Formats: sequence, structure tokens, C-alpha cells
Amino acid sequence: MNNFEQLQEISSLLTDPVVAIERQIPGSVQLSIKRYPKPNNWLNEERAVFQYNYAGATSQENTVHLTFCITGKMYCRKGVNECSNCKAESVFNCDEKVEMIDFLQLTFSSNLLEQFLKSRFDANNLSEDILAFKYTSSFTRSLPVCGRTKNVLEDLLNHNYTGSLENIYVNAQTQMLLLYSLDCMDDKEIDIINCKFLNNEADREKILKARQILLKHIGEPITIKQLSKKVAMNECYLKKGFKEMFGATIFEFYQSQRMEHAKYLLYEKGLNVTEVSSILGYSSISHFSTAFKKHTGLKPCELLLR
Repeated sequence: MNNFEQLQEISSLLTDPVVAIERQIPGSVQLSIKRYPKPNNWLNEERAVFQYNYAGATSQENTVHLTFCITGKMYCRKGVNECSNCKAESVFNCDEKVEMIDFLQLTFSSNLLEQFLKSRFDANNLSEDILAFKYTSSFTRSLPVCGRTKNVLEDLLNHNYTGSLENIYVNAQTQMLLLYSLDCMDDKEIDIINCKFLNNEADREKILKARQILLKHIGEPITIKQLSKKVAMNECYLKKGFKEMFGATIFEFYQSQRMEHAKYLLYEKGLNVTEVSSILGYSSISHFSTAFKKHTGLKPCELLLR
């Protein structure tokens, strides 16, 4: 997987970034940063994706990709050409400050990763095996966007270094992101890096299509049987492939997205609990309230009071 397929359908919906930075330095990490104004119907989705791309035992095309989707930060809609209020840090008085979505994509080559190995021939744990490209099948993992990762991302997005110091700083921060990502990959993951059918691009596309369908049916519950028919994939393969690519079962993902959309409708759109429950297709307010509290730790009415 070399095109960050898991976030393609998200980023493809966004156009005209206010910030677009590309760093393509041979022998160094490849970096892309794009910042977009947050659409009104955005589901506040923060995600991190780890992609291991295996091309061959001695191939120079073996790579590790990291993709991050970060929301919630306020920036000037003018991008790097900030208005006078933004430059003066008049945050609360500046109408040009809007919530943004940041997409970061990092690519580490096999040559770059080899320098971190103690011994290419003595790998004995998951991280070492990944750096040495011991796994002979490509795979993808969704990772949590933990606090320490968010701190590094914020520093990377908002530093003031230039020239050579910028190169040193960016390389250091990207290595920290790689460190934290590998740290999130524990040994139990090894047993599930075996959905070989996902090496087929057509099957990966079916899983991505299934995810898109789920997002379009936020208010119209759909069964796995119906979903498998829509994407023309065996139910068992669909469930295994979905968990492999997105790190959650179909039901877990669907419920999470419904509750995130509920938060948006309640908190940002100002709808009441009855309206939101109906929009999301719940048969009763109590069922919706139970599901919402399980996901957020709050009752819907408690969120409205904040």
C-alpha cells in the first residue's frame, strides 16, 4: 500500500489547501503537510495510519509510511500569509482564525531505516523485524493519536526554524513520530498480519468502499450481509479485512462514527437529543443515550450543558 489508501477518500473530499509543504530530499524522510479549513459536516476524525510496504528481500523500494489526520487547531485562513491580527496573536478578535484539518504524510526508505538497526540479521522483536523488512507481506495498521504524538505533531507544524536548523529539527521530530508509532505496535499484532488477500488492490478497494458506504449510512443502519453484497465480497473476508485495515470491527467503527456525528449535531449544530436520535436512526431516545454514554462517558444532555 503506497498511496495512503485509508485516508484517500477523506483527503479527496478537500480541495485548495491553505498550506502545502513538500520535502523530497533523497536519503532523508519524505514529508508532505497539507492544511485545509474544516468543512461544516466534518466528523472530527483524528487518525494515524502505519503502512508497511514490502517490495522484495533486497528491494530499495521497501518503505514505511506514516499518515496523520489532525483536527481541532485554530489557524489563519490565509495560511502562511497571516493577517495582521493573527501576526499580533489577537486570536480572540480575529475572524480569520478558523478550525483546520492537517494531513501529514511521512515516507521512510529501507536505506534510511537500516541505520536504526542494531543488526540486520539478528532481529528478534516486532520493531526490529519491521525495520529490517523481515515481513514478506505488506500490511496496514491504524494507530492511536496519543498525547505524546500530538505534542510532536504540533511542534512539527508550528516551529520557527529555518535553513539547516529546520532540516535538523524536522528530521528529529519525524524520527520521534516513527519511534512512537513503532512503540504502539506490540507483539500481539504479529498474529494478524496475515490477510494475504489484502495484497490484492481490488480487495483493498472493496474494503475502502465498505467504509465509505458506512459513512454514508450514518442514519440508516446497514447489516454486514447487506454491506458485503454492496461491495461484492465474502462476509468473512470483509470482516477480517476491515479489522486488518482499520484496527476496529465494522460495528466498532460504525458506532464510533455515529457517536462522533452525534457530538457534532448536539454541540455544534445545536440540535436536541430527540432530533439527533431520530437522525441517527435509533428506535428510542434511551437506546441512543446509552450508546452515546458508552462512547463518550457523558449523557447527551450533559454534553449540551458544556
